[in-house]
Amino acid sequence: MSDLSIRKVEMKADLKAFIRMTHDHYKADPNWVQPLTFLKLEDLNPKKNPFFDNAEVQLWLAEKEGKTVGRISAQIDKLAQEKWGPDLGYFGLFEADNERTAHALLKTAEDWLKERGMQTMQGPWSLSPKEECGMLVDGFDTPPCFLMPHGKPDYQEWVESYGLNKAHDLIAYELDLLKGFPEKMKRIVTAAKRNKRVILREMDMKNYDRDINHIIDIVSDAWANNWGFTPFTQAEGEHLATSLKLILKPHRTVICEYDGEPVAFMVTIPDLNDDIKDFGGSLFPFNVFKLLSRRILSKKEGRMRVPLMGVKQAFQRRPVGAAMAMWMIDYSTDQVMERGAYWGELGWILDENEGMRSILIDIGCEEYKTYGIFEKTIL
Repeated sequence: MSDLSIRKVEMKADLKAFIRMTHDHYKADPNWVQPLTFLKLEDLNPKKNPFFDNAEVQLWLAEKEGKTVGRISAQIDKLAQEKWGPDLGYFGLFEADNERTAHALLKTAEDWLKERGMQTMQGPWSLSPKEECGMLVDGFDTPPCFLMPHGKPDYQEWVESYGLNKAHDLIAYELDLLKGFPEKMKRIVTAAKRNKRVILREMDMKNYDRDINHIIDIVSDAWANNWGFTPFTQAEGEHLATSLKLILKPHRTVICEYDGEPVAFMVTIPDLNDDIKDFGGSLFPFNVFKLLSRRILSKKEGRMRVPLMGVKQAFQRRPVGAAMAMWMIDYSTDQVMERGAYWGELGWILDENEGMRSILIDIGCEEYKTYGIFEKTIL
């Protein structure tokens, strides 16, 4: 391996190289969408991403003959350790040009975690389960939606040959909005509307902070027992509220109340990747005007994504819980279709969440992408 070197990311120029390495890495992949560099810089900035408040993170670059050929992160999330075990460490942001590079990067991350007493390496979490999750293992023939990872078909083989085993799958579903919903769903939605104990309302932007707190409260309850999930801290909640304010719209952010208590919600956002796919990761100096024209000024919606949805646990195994979920999907679909939407992604959904998966299948969704989380004992 004398021609391959692994070095830490230490300077801002290193961080930019870390982010930009995917630009050339995927240049032959027609489905790749280069993330906006300024957004990734914020994600990896300890002063701007509150994940760093409770985590230790290290990034590395793999280089060969002066060219960046891979990257990886290792991170220790103290909140995850409190909930899922004191010896748990993560890896993420993984990219490699071949198996040898992949193994060298994984070994580097493993050694770093071992030095800090970790006994399990798990990932890829990039950087946490609240951000981009998993390694694409099925669905390479379509582009990733906004804030979802992409990858190369060889990656699974490379991490498994290193000794990592699949822990769980995260599944994304697609929905052809133009097909309409089945009659069974329409009947359930009609019944939900007749239930005087349930109301569906749009997010109130005049009380934005209040409704964001309702959403975070529902997520923390609904996802509390989901494998890998850690509750939002106050700082993470405030960061989420600030990050989403420009993209959330009342007509696609809905809350269901039961006897006046917010118990379910659904957030739909435009797939911004469809708007920036020709930007090459750069917004300035001219792409910002393209984005304004395509997304903000036109107000037309095409490809959509549901990144957040939840129903409080007390309602998850009750017919009224499923009815609220279907009502929110039906309402949001009507709203975005009025504005030109034709396709949607719902996900990701944890493989063991049979209840939500059944609901999505019942309304006409189809599995179209699978992301794996892998782990290894590193005693």
